[in-house]
Order: sequence, then C-alpha cells, then structure tokens
Amino acid sequence: MMDTTNVDDRLLHGIVLAGGEGTRLQLYVQEISGEALPKQYVNLIGRRSMLEHTFHRAEKLIPAEQILTVVSRRHLLHAEVCRQLASRPRETLIVQPANKETGPGILLPLMFIHKRCPEAIVAVFPSDHFVLEEDRFMNHVRLAVQAAKQDPSRTVLLAIEPHGPETEYGYVVPHEGVGGFCRFGTKRVTAFIEKPRTELATELMRGGGLWNTMTMVFKADALLQLIRTIYPDLYFNFCRILESLGTRQEQSTIDEVYEHLEPANFSRDILERIAVDHPKSISVLPVREVFWSDLGSRERVLQVLRRLSQQHGQKIQAVPDSIKPWHAEDREL
Repeated sequence: MMDTTNVDDRLLHGIVLAGGEGTRLQLYVQEISGEALPKQYVNLIGRRSMLEHTFHRAEKLIPAEQILTVVSRRHLLHAEVCRQLASRPRETLIVQPANKETGPGILLPLMFIHKRCPEAIVAVFPSDHFVLEEDRFMNHVRLAVQAAKQDPSRTVLLAIEPHGPETEYGYVVPHEGVGGFCRFGTKRVTAFIEKPRTELATELMRGGGLWNTMTMVFKADALLQLIRTIYPDLYFNFCRILESLGTRQEQSTIDEVYEHLEPANFSRDILERIAVDHPKSISVLPVREVFWSDLGSRERVLQVLRRLSQQHGQKIQAVPDSIKPWHAEDREL
C-alpha cells in the first residue's frame, strides 16, 4: 500500500484532523445513521467512514505509526468512534479537551511530532473529505513533500481545479505571471478568497482560482517559527504544552491551555497572514483531474453518489445497514 519513493520515512509524519463537529451535515447524519456523530465517523460514501478513507489514503505515503490523529474528547463518548480508533497505534491518538477550530487542531499534534522528531516534515489531512482518484491525489502530496524538502521554508498547500463556481469553498489564487512558478509544479500564492458570491466564483474559476483542500505539507520547525512571528500568543501557549510533554504535568497543561484558548482557524488566521506578511513562505500545488468534495451538505453527498452511480453504471448504497470496518482487500469504495 505504502510507496515512500524518495521520501525519508524517519522524517515524514502525518496529521489527520478529526476534531471537528460537522455541524452543517448534522441533521443528515442523524437521519441516515440514527446517531449524532460528526460526519468523519460516518459511512457517507461506500463501506468506510470518511475517517477510515483518510487513513487508507494517508498510509499510501506515511507509516501508520507516524500518522497522528487529533479528536475531541467528547467524540470518545461514542462507541462507534472508539471502534474506528481502536486499531490505530495508541501513541498516535491525540485528544483535545475541546474543539477550538483547525489552528489548535493542527498545533496540538504538531507539538507531539516536534517533540519526537524536531526535523519532521508534516502532511496534514482533513478527515471529512471525499477524494475519488486517491492515487493521483497522493502523488500530488508526494510532490508537495519533495517541494518542502527542497525548500524547507515553504508551506505547500494542495488546491483542486474547480468543477464549478462553488460559493461555499475557499479559493486559492495562484500567481500566474513570470516568476510565479516554483519547482515540482508549485506556484506562489496571490490571494485567498473565502466563500465568494457566484459571480466572483465564476471569475475565479476562469482566472485559474483553485479550491483550498486544507491538505498541506510543511517543515514543522519552519512553520512554528512563522507562527511565532505572526501569532505569538498562540505560539507561546503551545510551547507550554511542548515543554510539558512526557511529564506528569502533560495533561493538566493541555487542559489549562485549552480552557483559556480562543478558537483560531488555520486557513484564515494563519495561512492568510503568512501569504500577506511572508509571501515567499507559502505556495500552492494545483491538483488536476481529481474529483474532490468536502461533503459539507446533503446535496454534495448526493452529488458524489450520483457521479459514482453514473461512473459505475449502478446505484451505490449511501449508508450500509451497519457500519463496517474496511479491510486491505476492499476496493476503493
């Protein structure tokens, strides 16, 4: 399954973001599963949950013991969540006291990685997205890893070629002029545009704008130094956690920091600031010919199912009678 060609296994780590609540899809999930689970733990497409799909995808590149999964403490009250996490290496499960958005959701597991491997290169994977051409997508992640190795100062963000003028996604606008191109197919970032109106979304599509997948690759210590510059309070809070790891104060420090922590969105509060203040430290890798969806609404789930039905020439069951674990011999869906 795993192909680590030209990638140093010892340095490459992954973070799977599973701490969100999936509130936009909550009613639909309740309807089809009978339980108020965050969408990443539900079989919306095929026989695996979105989280299990993400593990399967990430392990094409990164060893399972080097993929950390961040969840919120309240998620563990669900037996189904515990079942899906039970097969993961115990030391890779990182539990947040509460969901404080994607900023802390990335920084908490990043502290554990930085403690174990200060020179780590890290790939971040949201756990609630659908990717049809997984191998092609992971080949782009592999390119992003190579780009981050070649220039450790850069964070490389993967962004999808749009399928339509979507108004609920964030867009990344790549620099198309002379000097905008970097090695491995990456480009400089001109701007981030969040949830544009239809007219602007159409204009962005025509102008080469891409959908932000929040899948990204970076050198851990380089990103932390940028955060120290642009968001010092957040940085020093997580430095307290870093210093406590492996001590008796580890859990109490995490709890105390989170108690007073303000939510922070990684894309809006960190990446966009980097793009403005340190433009040479962020680049985008366009991902072509990959069908991707964040499954953020009932209609998007049904859209994916319709596409799969047309592609396979048969009706695909949205949710099986029971939620079953996936096995290595399973097909992609």
